[in-house]
Amino acid sequence: MILIGRYLSPFTRRCAASMKVLGIRYEHKPLSTITQGDEIRKINPVGRVPALVLDDGEVIVDSTAILDYVDEKAGPKKALTPTKGKARRDVLRLCHIATGAMDKTVQAAYERNRKAKDKVDENWARQMETQADSALRALEAFAKARWFVGTRMTQADVTVKCLLDFIRAINPKLMPKGKYPKLEAFSARLDKNKAFAETKPEV
Repeated sequence: MILIGRYLSPFTRRCAASMKVLGIRYEHKPLSTITQGDEIRKINPVGRVPALVLDDGEVIVDSTAILDYVDEKAGPKKALTPTKGKARRDVLRLCHIATGAMDKTVQAAYERNRKAKDKVDENWARQMETQADSALRALEAFAKARWFVGTRMTQADVTVKCLLDFIRAINPKLMPKGKYPKLEAFSARLDKNKAFAETKPEV
């Protein structure tokens, strides 16, 4: 399998980290949507990452769909998203909050960094950051001693960790030291996990 996209993309990275956690091997092709859009569109016509090219040539696009495939491949006992019940709903809710914050952080960065200075809508960028901050506050409230849901790592943990590292990489002012102590402790603990150490985002 080939995973398309840079680890700077938290959506790509949550797929990569999940596969490493589950022991699923893949080849990584770190294409950039900004500089290698034409090549990406040959794989995903929308020109977005991540995309996962299976060994038989089938292409899965969007991180949610990729993670669904990865969980199916791993089997229900190892799957990072529970198959049913409240645990599944809790994991999906936390992933929704975290990926929403990813989207808002990306939008704020694009507004400031991809437009001419005189075209930047600072009010819009701040609104996006406000929404991302609200998500972080919610995740801080949900954070527990070790894992967000249950007694082992789930997709909620993977996705939140990827969100936190992404924010630190491109907009660290959203996470000043000490503002989210439980999230900081959670992230520091997972820094030692091989799945995250091997997929660090590079700006």
